[in-house]
Amino acid sequence: MTSLQKAPGRGGAAGGEQGSTGPTGATGPTPARLPEAGGQARRGGGPPWMTIGMPAEKSVTFKPSAKRLIRRLRPERAGVIAVLVMAVCGVTLSVLGPWLLGRATNIVFRGALGDRLPAGVPLADVVARARAAGEGRFADVLESAHVIPGVGIDFTALGHLVLLVVGVYLASALLSWGQGYLLNGIVQRTVYRLRADVEDKLNRLPLPYFDQQPRGEILSRVTNDIDNVSTVLQQTLSQLLLSLLTVVGVVSMMLFISPLLAVIAVITIPVSMWLTKAIARRSQQQFMAQWKHTGALNGQIEEAFTGHELVTVFGRRHEVEQRFAERNEALYEASFGAQFVSGIIMPTMMFLGNLNYVLVAVVGGLRVASGAMTLGEVQAFIQYSRQFTQPLTQVASMANLLQSGVASAERVFDLLDADEQRPDPVAAERPTARRGRVEFEHVGFRYLPDVPLIDDLSLVAEPGQTIAIVGPTGAGKTTLVNLIMRFYELDSGRILLDGVDIAGMTRDDLRGEIGMVLQDTWLFGGTIRDNIAYGRPGASEAEILAAAQATYVDRFVQALPHGYDTVLDEQSGNLSVGQKQLITIARAFLAQPSLLILDEATSAVDTRTEVLVQHAMAALRRNRTSFVIAHRLSTIRDADLILVMQQGRIVEQGTHAQLLERGGAYADLYNAQFEAPTGADADDAVAPESAAAGPPGAAFAGVRPR
Repeated sequence: MTSLQKAPGRGGAAGGEQGSTGPTGATGPTPARLPEAGGQARRGGGPPWMTIGMPAEKSVTFKPSAKRLIRRLRPERAGVIAVLVMAVCGVTLSVLGPWLLGRATNIVFRGALGDRLPAGVPLADVVARARAAGEGRFADVLESAHVIPGVGIDFTALGHLVLLVVGVYLASALLSWGQGYLLNGIVQRTVYRLRADVEDKLNRLPLPYFDQQPRGEILSRVTNDIDNVSTVLQQTLSQLLLSLLTVVGVVSMMLFISPLLAVIAVITIPVSMWLTKAIARRSQQQFMAQWKHTGALNGQIEEAFTGHELVTVFGRRHEVEQRFAERNEALYEASFGAQFVSGIIMPTMMFLGNLNYVLVAVVGGLRVASGAMTLGEVQAFIQYSRQFTQPLTQVASMANLLQSGVASAERVFDLLDADEQRPDPVAAERPTARRGRVEFEHVGFRYLPDVPLIDDLSLVAEPGQTIAIVGPTGAGKTTLVNLIMRFYELDSGRILLDGVDIAGMTRDDLRGEIGMVLQDTWLFGGTIRDNIAYGRPGASEAEILAAAQATYVDRFVQALPHGYDTVLDEQSGNLSVGQKQLITIARAFLAQPSLLILDEATSAVDTRTEVLVQHAMAALRRNRTSFVIAHRLSTIRDADLILVMQQGRIVEQGTHAQLLERGGAYADLYNAQFEAPTGADADDAVAPESAAAGPPGAAFAGVRPR
């Protein structure tokens, strides 16, 4: 499609159908939703354990969605295997560190004791003398430490062991760095492919999908949810893997050193889990209140600043400030409670860890005194017991994060699984000549099977004719042009373009023959030249200038300091509405389509600018078949044929003069605009709403399928 703006959805951007409502009765686009529970906005601002009490958005089908998410890593299987191997090796080396340091402590301890004993005396004799002197525990320590009497600290062996420990930790750090580097690439490439798949999917979705989905919802799935999946994959695949491997390694080493101390260390886990769950349950209510008040405050801020002029005019600033203060105070109370309660978790875990440390130290000291363990083994075990609680806390904190990530993935997968538009025919047809003849043959279409809209519609638009379509809101005017664009598939009948059934053409070929100018202008960030050239990529500078001159754009552009190089901001606020509309007309003029659709293109401009726009559109319509949707009947007096639609049917057709002379529906509409009815007459002049206003979610239409 040589589309120059967002294509109209049912009741969205199209002026002819503006005001249609969706299921909730709301009109207009829906703002993008806030990130879901456990998403980026809710994860940020605190350490990992703060998320333990946060209620995450849960997926409906956790296992299947999680498996499907993992399956998307298949193209990176070699990298994933490398990450696993590096993680196992890195954790193994890291876990060996305390054990090696314990051996170093034994060397120092053995040397310190041996240096105090007489040289040349066998250890057995020293132990026997100690027992005979009633120093049995000292004898046990000497025996378990394998002390060599008269020999001090072996600094050579100690140095070698210290270098080995440094090498082990250095290798572990390098492996962890390499694992993180590889994992980052794996995750980013996976998310890159996911974004590409979503983008391709959006291009293949039919317009009815966008009719039924709020724009903010689609935007959230494409941005917030994919970002959340990226964050969750990055953190869980790294931290969760390392934490679980660390727990396994540490428990293995603790059992290897002392099964008794291992039982003492592990026995505190159920207590910590119970306390964490109890605190999390309490903080969950506080977090829910926090997010509820956050949403209310955000809504009020958006409302107040969107209607700032209205608030100021009616003198309601004090009331707005008072409501803001009340909701801000409620948010403060809820946030303080949520953060305070969830903040208790870490001190509680630290207390239990210290309690565990005391038990291990006391029992370990007794074991050293009895000769059952060496001092180095107790030292290593204490280090392991300190390492043991940290990965458990990380695993607990990532449970909500994992739930949130899978829920976001599930929402993205729902979009990827949506029904696609009918594929283009393999043996596509194209018109042999571009004339612009359009013929409707017994066309039938309904948004909903049980709600009639267009039934058995037939009409012919000859090449070069201007066909105006008028009627009350919901009559089917925009639907008619949407069917020409093949945004929707017909239920019955067919539409011919230059003798070729449009269902037998590819959508690109069909839309390449059509230009469109809508009521709501759409200009992207860039120069005025770029926006005009969007109508036909590759157009020369002379062709762009000719299009601008023919549509009166050149008049106001020459007055701008930078001319055609003037950069338009995001909202094109540096141009008037009429100037923006002229640019969109120039864009259509440059495209040189054989068929033109004008959907209430002058309704948003003032009367003076309307004259220029009308002249520009007259130049654009010259020698082209044009369909003009209009509410201002004064703009279509010169149309070759005017179609009056009601409830999906053409009830009248003819020229302006012919229809006025008949005194039918068109005459009623015309008189309602140009007379000043009062009282009951005013009520009768209002065009009735049709029950067949459009599909569910029509208020959210206006998104152009690509």
